Amino acid sequence: MKKTIKKSWMIVSALTIGMAVFTPHQAEAKTATTTTKTTNEITVKVEQQIKGTIKSVYGDSITIKGKDGKNYYIGIQEFSDEQLEKMNLKEGQEISVEGSLVQDYSDFYTFDVYKKSLPKEITKEDLAKLEKLFSQTKKLEKEEKYDEVEKISLEMDKITKPYILASWVPASFEEFIEQYEFSEKNIVIKEKDQKQLKDIYQQWIKLEKSGKEENAQEKFDEFQKVLQPYLDVLNPPLTFEEYISDLELDIPAEAMPKLKTLYNDAKKADKDKNDQLSEKLWGEFDEMINPYFKPLSFEDYLSNFDFEIKANDQKELKRLYEEATALDKKGDYEKSNEKWDAIDKILNPYFEANKEILISASKVTINGKVYISKH
Repeated sequence: MKKTIKKSWMIVSALTIGMAVFTPHQAEAKTATTTTKTTNEITVKVEQQIKGTIKSVYGDSITIKGKDGKNYYIGIQEFSDEQLEKMNLKEGQEISVEGSLVQDYSDFYTFDVYKKSLPKEITKEDLAKLEKLFSQTKKLEKEEKYDEVEKISLEMDKITKPYILASWVPASFEEFIEQYEFSEKNIVIKEKDQKQLKDIYQQWIKLEKSGKEENAQEKFDEFQKVLQPYLDVLNPPLTFEEYISDLELDIPAEAMPKLKTLYNDAKKADKDKNDQLSEKLWGEFDEMINPYFKPLSFEDYLSNFDFEIKANDQKELKRLYEEATALDKKGDYEKSNEKWDAIDKILNPYFEANKEILISASKVTINGKVYISKH
């Protein structure tokens, strides 16, 4: 099914070196503006105050329904973790925000935000180098030169890694194993395997600490290989029958054997880490199973949009939606795509009119308390 336009934004991931295999940390972005900008035909002045109700909370960003009826996406990355904890942001709360307009979701991720994740021991000289490299990545991102961005990111990693490794206090083997929650399902690791895993884990830590990344990865792969039988018991793979039973599908009996074969072959390709074959088989499986999915009713489809649609547009959308889903069910995707394009054409002005206005917050007032950003 061709999907209608949806908002999207860039999320920048900052992986803690040496612990990337365990604890990826994500951050979103910000940049301050000092001039008046225009978004969605609405002029938002620097440090303009916005009052409204919190619609949703995403850690270090929130969405607000303003008292002016407009939608706002508020970046609060510039506030400290302690401030964010004290704010205790929740949906439905009344809030007042002062801040400046940014043009893109990726603009929230500034050097000050990036710097928050770095060890305090990093020198001024290295911070200056990182800031210069960071500025280059932002410029290259806007030019969509992502290969160049990756190269510079690796340069930044080389600067930060020694500091991160020096300050890294790895969990004990017992604490690390406990994170898998084997005990909750009464899974007991054999004494022989326990001893081997602990030895491999300690070797992995030494290799990580010495900066031998390739050897460390090989060692962790070895760790996973010993642990895999226990992980299979902890999270047993779904059989084809279990997978199908969870879906509300009307599959004819004659189609089931081929679907089952595709499913099992795709799962085996996953297990063998044959990515190319896996992608091919899952693509065939999805193409074969898609016609059997029951489409949402038009009313349920419409409920996904948080804006009012005019009655005449609703009538036309319903006609197009029912035609598009019927064509999808027949597998006539060329004709159904024309219908989805027509749906997009009707919805585009509504998405545009209800586009979120992006604000980088410098002051937040909530529950009678005022918070000023640290940057």
